[in-house]
Amino acid sequence: MEPKQTRRKFLRNGLLAVTGSSVIVPSIARSTRNGKEETAEQDFVYRTLGKTGIKIPIVSMGTGNTDNPALIRAAMDKGVKLFATSEYYHNGNNEKMLGEVFKDKPRDSFYIMTGTNGGLEIDYKNGLFKSGTNPDTYLESANGCLKRLQVEYVDFFSLGFAARRESVFYEPILKALEKFKQQGKTKYLGIGTHKYEPEAIRAAADTGVFDVVMTAYNFKKNNIDEIEEAIAYAAGKGMGIIAMKTMAGAYWDKERTKPINTKAALKWVLENENIHTTVPDCSSFDQLDQDLNLMGDFKLTEDEKQDLKLTSEGLSTGIYCQQCGKCIPQCQEGLDIPTIMRSYMYAYGYKNMAHAQQTLQSAGVPASACSDCATCTVDCTMGFDVRRKLADINRLRDVPDDFLIRV
Repeated sequence: MEPKQTRRKFLRNGLLAVTGSSVIVPSIARSTRNGKEETAEQDFVYRTLGKTGIKIPIVSMGTGNTDNPALIRAAMDKGVKLFATSEYYHNGNNEKMLGEVFKDKPRDSFYIMTGTNGGLEIDYKNGLFKSGTNPDTYLESANGCLKRLQVEYVDFFSLGFAARRESVFYEPILKALEKFKQQGKTKYLGIGTHKYEPEAIRAAADTGVFDVVMTAYNFKKNNIDEIEEAIAYAAGKGMGIIAMKTMAGAYWDKERTKPINTKAALKWVLENENIHTTVPDCSSFDQLDQDLNLMGDFKLTEDEKQDLKLTSEGLSTGIYCQQCGKCIPQCQEGLDIPTIMRSYMYAYGYKNMAHAQQTLQSAGVPASACSDCATCTVDCTMGFDVRRKLADINRLRDVPDDFLIRV
């Protein structure tokens, strides 16, 4: 049987995404690097973000891997409109950094997406909220996002944890989000999901509350057919669709000697015209230029197609976890392996140790994990050596926060 990645037909010859909802608009890109202003003409491709009616470049920016305000300013000068952040990034310091940049910019010149986990008690293994979830604390934390960003409202406020249908429809948080919107503190509501994505996407579309979905979406996804069917369903209901995790971990190996062709990976994502924009994490000027420059031509070359086909060859395990959850019932200790593997990706793929440590802590991994097992009983769908990866990443638990958190 053909792998699902090939059934996605990402090797097709046509460039579908420039038709239909896409518009190519000439843009003058200006940026400042090392005190020098650079000017260049560039074609930006815009798509409409569902029922919001917002026409937005197909490449936006995830900010979780940078603390450099000059990079944010350069992105704005080059034409990036949407910046995705979260209180979760660097304990709110990412929002503070963005706020210092945004305070001097016209408010209608950019869009902000943020969210918080404050007040949420989450059962990560099962994808549900616990009874200890406090909507009042959640709203208090949401207001903290506005304060750090130095704005009166955000354009998109996202429930960053969304998994099972029950979590998307969780009434106490839905009511809190609706209240936040009614108060004029956000224009639109969204969810973020990188686990049980098809279920979460369909649920968000069915609530009648959410306007946008930000979902994990990349060429390595084993359940890509189901994700794409859910995306098409949500887009058909007017939902704006934003793709994250587009780089699939950025590297094939933890030593970072074999980088994924991230340009090709982003092109692959953009071939789906139901993806209205993407928020690849960007930590350097070179990455920013690469992401933006592909808008002029995002047809995959034959070499790029071959690069992406490595997913079915010797480097297939990589460091990107599918978050399928099939490992959990196999584990004798009942560990939240998907969350642990997500921490591993943040550490070894993105070198974001603070984010990795936060994620690891949320998994509640004991120091003695795996010590009572003679052999690992987990047969990972990606071929991961779970025990070895867990031993690698669990060392972060003993690193003091102040060695990792950016201030």
